[in-house]
Amino acid sequence: MKNESKRELELYLHIPFCVRKCYYCDFLSMPAEETLRRHYVDMLLEEIKCKSKACSGYLVSSVFFGGGTPSLLPGVQIKELMDALRQNFCIREDAEITVECNPGTLTRQKLIFYKAAGINRLSLGLQSASNRELQRIGRIHTFQDFLVSFDLARKIGFTNINVDVISALPNQTLQDWEYTLKRVLETRPEHISAYSLIVEPGTPFYEQYGEDELCREQGVEPKDLPNEKTERQMYQMTQELLGQKGYRRYEISNYALPGRACRHNIGYWQMVPYLGLGLGSSSFLENIRFSNTTGLSGYLKGNFGDLEKILNKSPSESLSFSQGNQEQSLCFLNKKQQMEEFMFLGLRMTDGVLRSAFEERFGLELESIYGNVLKKLQRQGLLGRQEGRIFLTETGISVSNYALSEFLLEE
Repeated sequence: MKNESKRELELYLHIPFCVRKCYYCDFLSMPAEETLRRHYVDMLLEEIKCKSKACSGYLVSSVFFGGGTPSLLPGVQIKELMDALRQNFCIREDAEITVECNPGTLTRQKLIFYKAAGINRLSLGLQSASNRELQRIGRIHTFQDFLVSFDLARKIGFTNINVDVISALPNQTLQDWEYTLKRVLETRPEHISAYSLIVEPGTPFYEQYGEDELCREQGVEPKDLPNEKTERQMYQMTQELLGQKGYRRYEISNYALPGRACRHNIGYWQMVPYLGLGLGSSSFLENIRFSNTTGLSGYLKGNFGDLEKILNKSPSESLSFSQGNQEQSLCFLNKKQQMEEFMFLGLRMTDGVLRSAFEERFGLELESIYGNVLKKLQRQGLLGRQEGRIFLTETGISVSNYALSEFLLEE
């Protein structure tokens, strides 16, 4: 099959290991000794080989190593994984290939291996330019460590770098957030992801600040977390400061210099099929959502599922499949659910969704499904329309949870 006729596919590889979990983190991650990490990589190589057989009709447009801390692995192991991907999948020559990195784990040798492996984008998890804040949230690095890592990456030749930062941290002021943004801007990365802290159940932060998070959500003055007004001011400051330096907000929490938006993330928001490899990773193929086992012992025994069997199931069959001793759920998206997700995800982007893309995908006019919703949200000043696009206004973005919920269709 010629590449031109292949369908687009994105790959995500989950590396679940870290030096220690940050206090706010609810991702599937854990510390582990070197032998266990090596065993995991070996099983990931096996999963790549097994699942690629069901993906011969796809052309990979992006690869993303996430975690955990992928940069905790030796550079040679990341190269092993990339070599295996190229041997087993059809990957575009210009594919975007990203590795998430913790500044406390990067070395010159690792970066050299990344280059040799064809990695062309790094995502550095800074989170804050304040060492006091970094210590408070459980990060293993300092701001100076970040600067050293960033400079080293530039010297090795990386020209596409993202920096992650988090606002609304405990006891963080507007001035604190401004300091972080300005220090990041001094390094001039190509991309900045600016997230607002969400205190997730099951994290150490939830034990400390769970009540505060509830207060903030209800508009009640929290004790240690910034209040709703300050949080909104931080969001506005982010847009203003980054905009002044040429960064365009292309998604609710993401900013990029021209031509440097993250193609992998855009694929998620535009419902491009993706395959997750590794512990607990999620996939979306053939309008089916499914995920790998979250049990490390099971995964290390090779219980990562038979992709061909998953894709050959029908919605009338059992919505679960066995992976070793664990049952994993499948979600078959019907046409209604596909339309809902198309709108939910697409409207996260500032460009919104194209009427023509909706009609091409579903064979229906957008107004025939969402006409009343569009009129209501536009009347409320939450939705804009321009040149065949539907998008959230600034006011709509500030209440995006409400605006997006309006696109749920009745049974």
